[in-house]
Amino acid sequence: MSFLKKIESAVIPSPLGNIFIEAREGKVTAVRLGVLMEPTTLPNGVLSKAAEELGLYFTRRLSRFSIPTAPPENASAFELGVWKAMRAIPYGETRTYGELAKILETSPRAVGGACRRNPIPILTPCHRVVAKSGLGGFSGQWETGVALTQKEELLKLESATGLVA
Repeated sequence: MSFLKKIESAVIPSPLGNIFIEAREGKVTAVRLGVLMEPTTLPNGVLSKAAEELGLYFTRRLSRFSIPTAPPENASAFELGVWKAMRAIPYGETRTYGELAKILETSPRAVGGACRRNPIPILTPCHRVVAKSGLGGFSGQWETGVALTQKEELLKLESATGLVA
């Protein structure tokens, strides 16, 4: 049995800046928004599929991803539960940290911590989780910053009137 896992990565352009995507054993394991790397040639397989689906998403022609993903091996059962709850939030809708906390029988702050540790934003839509009194945080930023602008842009994209045929 090999302990080495095949890791692939690519950088794709998007309206939010370049996006880094990492995959292991045919599943996306990381997405990083607004990276300062140049777009790369896409290998076949899950990275190509991820680039295709993200392109459709950003042009409002896809609302649900079919790309296989895998959480980090060190993710807690709690984090996995929060990420699963985030994936259940429909396109174009939001939930507050408090609403998810009530469903998961925990605190809003704990939900926010799991959102902050989400390694696969957009595909696991942490941007759909907002504060009761406003936007909330995104990618570890609160109140100001590039990440919050990205969250606003994602929410605007999804709140536009319907998908394009």
